[in-house]
Amino acid sequence: MIPVQGFSDQSVAVLGLGRSGLAAAQALRAGGARAIVWDDSPRGREAAELEGFEVRDLTRPGAFDGIAALIVSPGIAHLYPAPNPVIAAAWDAGVPVDNDIGLFFRSFATDDWDGFDTQPRVIAITGSNGKSTTSALLHHILAENGRPTQLAGNIGRGVLDIEPAHDGEVVVLELSSYQTELARHLTPDVAVLTNISPDHLDRHAGLGGYFAAKRRLFSEGGPDRAVIGVDEDEGRYLANQLVADVSDDRLIRVSVTRKLADGWTVCAKKGFLTENRRGRQVASIDLRAIAGLPGAHNHQNACCAYAAARTLGLGPRGIEAAMRSYPGLPHRSQVVAERDGVTYVNDSKATNVDAAAKALQAFGRIRWICGGLQKEGGLAGLLPHLGSVAKAYVIGREAEDFARQLSGVTASICTTMDHAVAEAMAEAEPGDVVLLAPACASFDQYDSFAARGDHFAELVTDALH
Repeated sequence: MIPVQGFSDQSVAVLGLGRSGLAAAQALRAGGARAIVWDDSPRGREAAELEGFEVRDLTRPGAFDGIAALIVSPGIAHLYPAPNPVIAAAWDAGVPVDNDIGLFFRSFATDDWDGFDTQPRVIAITGSNGKSTTSALLHHILAENGRPTQLAGNIGRGVLDIEPAHDGEVVVLELSSYQTELARHLTPDVAVLTNISPDHLDRHAGLGGYFAAKRRLFSEGGPDRAVIGVDEDEGRYLANQLVADVSDDRLIRVSVTRKLADGWTVCAKKGFLTENRRGRQVASIDLRAIAGLPGAHNHQNACCAYAAARTLGLGPRGIEAAMRSYPGLPHRSQVVAERDGVTYVNDSKATNVDAAAKALQAFGRIRWICGGLQKEGGLAGLLPHLGSVAKAYVIGREAEDFARQLSGVTASICTTMDHAVAEAMAEAEPGDVVLLAPACASFDQYDSFAARGDHFAELVTDALH
């Protein structure tokens, strides 16, 4: 655990008692603060009481008397589409609002570091798609190359739940826009942006607000090094803002759509990763045979993880060897089974149009299980990428509307995952890929994308055995 610094003998309120909220309360107490907690859920409040925390209804008048700060769980909206009433009350009382990410960055460095031979580093990774795979892959690369490392944030453990740093350790953080938008302290040594596409637009009042939340990772503290995917305008803009000119080695630009001629670049084209520096190619990796990284979208993830590893001085050959042993993440282009020439792939994490489009581009003839709770913007971004779809099997409460938008594609309105899997398996032929890439959130039928992916994998496995 990382004891929170700066609040000794002060009362700090915590709103939301999920994984990050309860860990924040524990870390505050470990640092000498009095954590006062609240959650709308009786179950959350009961769990906190069992941990010995004071539960206070923060919605009542005067609740913020004597409170030094309010720490908010990432799922709680603080500005758009409307401020949470507790957060609004904190504003009115003049109480600073922060989250566990902000607490982490103010508390991670300690006096113990003075005795280390090599200072610990923090690499923070954000983006619309691929940040989980990029984070897990980088963590794997570091571990395989003998570097002490921890993985935390939006993946793995909560940021305050990890162990205090060891000599030379690298902490890899996956950070969502929900986490970056509110943190008062954002000071990673290396910051990575994989890509930007429309997502969580209601939470951020549009694409501009969403990008602004991501951009804070690069602007609040100023990382020593930045890795930026420049295949979208937002990435190109951000890269341009960070350095004086293209030759500045504090920036590595990443692309999987074109060759970047100048500066320090990492690109992937036709399955080959190349690193160029000052006009010369210094390394190349054939990504096509790496089973844990299928498709162009994973090649972008590989480029970002490779670039981040290079900022730490790791050699290309050691990075390549680690990539070849990377097992992949559940629910991200995860091969669940192969039988009679048919491959079954779980990409339940493809919860938006851009992620699903990338999944559709990664395979040949596809029997596509899709649908769920549609996000703002519709499905227009998918239409140019449906050429490999032999048939769509649409699930979710909005299945009929989803199917109507798939012009030119044969679609079966299945509604449930059981029906979709059974029909797709019955119709699949050798060479087909039965792909779950929903392009939608899961909450109309499942608690999470992971629960949806697990159900798909369970149905496939049961049917094949």
